[in-house]
Formats: sequence, C-alpha cells, structure tokens
Amino acid sequence: MTLDILSEQRCFGGLQGFYKHASKETGGAMKFGVFRPPLAAGDKAPVLYYLAGLTCTEETFAIKAGAQRVAAELGLILVTPDTSPRDTGIDGATGDWEFGEGAGFYLDATTPAFASRFRMYNYVTNELPAVIGANFADADVSRASIFGHSMGGHGALTIALKNPQRYRSVSAFAPIVAPSQVPWGHKALPRYLGDDANAWRAYDTVALLEDGARFPGELLVDQGEADKFFDVQLQPQRLEVACTAAGQALRLRLHAGYDHSYWFIQSFVEDHLRHHARALRG
Repeated sequence: MTLDILSEQRCFGGLQGFYKHASKETGGAMKFGVFRPPLAAGDKAPVLYYLAGLTCTEETFAIKAGAQRVAAELGLILVTPDTSPRDTGIDGATGDWEFGEGAGFYLDATTPAFASRFRMYNYVTNELPAVIGANFADADVSRASIFGHSMGGHGALTIALKNPQRYRSVSAFAPIVAPSQVPWGHKALPRYLGDDANAWRAYDTVALLEDGARFPGELLVDQGEADKFFDVQLQPQRLEVACTAAGQALRLRLHAGYDHSYWFIQSFVEDHLRHHARALRG
C-alpha cells in the first residue's frame, strides 16, 4: 500500500498531509488528507473520518473548517478522503456538479457504466482504513468515528447505521437524510444503482431506519435554518420523524441564520470533535 506524499506541513504542533495511492476499489488514484496531532513517542490516536459534500475534495475540510487546533488538543487523527474517483473517462461523469466526479454519494454503484469505478462505500469502510493502518503508525484504526457535511453527512449517517460496531460515534452537518425522496437523489441514485427504488434504500438514512438499522449511540446533526437547500434537498424533519418512530437517539440542532457553507461548519465543528472525542476515549 505505497503512498505518494503530495504535501506535509506543520500545523498546531501536529502535521497536516495530503497523499495519493492506487485504489483497487475505485480502479485509479485516490487522494486523501490526514491531520496527525502531536503525540508522545509510541502513542496512538483514534481516527475520525470526515466525508465532504458535492464538488469538494480531500482538501476542502482541512483548509476551510478550522478543525486542526481542536483535533490537536483532543489527540484526534482527522482523515479526509476525496468525494469520488477522478479522471474516470466515463461518459456523463463530468460536467454536472450534482453527479459523477465530485459527487460519488459514498455508495457502490451497480450500473454497468459506473460499477467498476464508483465504489466509495467500500473505499471508505474497508480500503481507506487499511491504507491508514498500514502507513501511519500512530493511527489506532480500531478506534474510529465518522462525520460529514451534506452529501458527506448522508454518507456518514448511512455508513454508521450499516456498520454500528465499527464506529463509536457519528455526526453530520446539513445531511441529505432521505436521498430517495429529493432531487439530488433522484438524479444520482438511478444512474448509480438502477431504476429499482428498493435498491436505493441501502443508501438512504431514513429508509435504513425504517428497515431496522440502528446506531447504538446518539446521532448528532446540526442544520442551518438559512440553508438554501433546507426545504427541497435536506428536509431534516424526515430524519426526526424516522428516529422517533425507530427509537433512535437523535440530537438535531437547528441554527437560525446559518447557511450551508463552511462558515456554518467552522462555527460548530468544535462541538462535533468533542462529541467524537468523548466516544473515542470513553
């Protein structure tokens, strides 16, 4: 599992790096970022995975969220994968910010055009942790949590619900909670998974809860009330209804005046890091 080091810089006493490797799951090069906090010799830190949203890359959160200061204090390794494979050469995979490259939706595609490259679910849950474990001696990959924003919030919630023993905590900023019911999902899911809506349910938080999936901890979700995608694409009320019906613990916090941007994420990212640190170190 050889890595190419793209860059490494000191940051709050730790190290922020960006790396590239050949991915078997996605059939091409994948990039990711890792922030490693300052640690005593021989110590290991738990791993917190962050999944970014539409159009984002492995750099977006690391540059815009301002999370490294708190991660350094709490002793958390932050891992930020890219949002999809790149340079796929697949017809229709570029030219639309809501689909394809930059918009992998953290699923494993099954349609012939996309099945060989768009395998972000298995990449995030299996291949990437193995790469981290093999290349970063200070990473304790057995202690892991996951969070994300928008499309990445959808990814974090669905991945945690499907792997409740693998992740100690989960949270999301402005997640797409029911892609089967909203335009973003209606555009992406048929092209990745086919026209059978039953196949979409495996990558839909609300549907997973309806179908019996549970996470043993609390789902922490922050949502800005001034988010332009609130009513049409995000619909957090669907998650609240589904969690109530399922008996799933949920802390849904609505914030007046906040939008969908990283200014919103910056404002509450410390809360999320502390939420995960408690679970990872508890």
